[in-house]
Amino acid sequence: MAVLFVEYPKCSTCRKAKKWLEEHDVEFEDRDIVAENPTAGELADWCARSGLPARRFFNSSGIRYRELGLKAKLDAGMTDEECFALLGTDGMLVKRPLLVGDDFALPGFREAAWAGALGL
Repeated sequence: MAVLFVEYPKCSTCRKAKKWLEEHDVEFEDRDIVAENPTAGELADWCARSGLPARRFFNSSGIRYRELGLKAKLDAGMTDEECFALLGTDGMLVKRPLLVGDDFALPGFREAAWAGALGL
């Protein structure tokens, strides 16, 4: 099963996750989140696959997140559609790495969750 691995190549967590995928012989398509930012539609689909709230797809430790005051905006009740539209404008706002399969999407790297989703 080939999965989509969405990463920011300069991110140390993304590099660690990519190495983990390679060490576990996971076939994946690699996608640079800045060069090919996910669309609002992709993010909505991935969020649905994840079962998580839209706010979990934000890179809450990122500079842009803080510059835009997104915590307050999310807390004030941004709709999912507003979240996806905003995330679709700038890859640096999106939580990474993202691992996307046919029936799952996992924002952030947690080995146990990734292993479980991949059946390892």
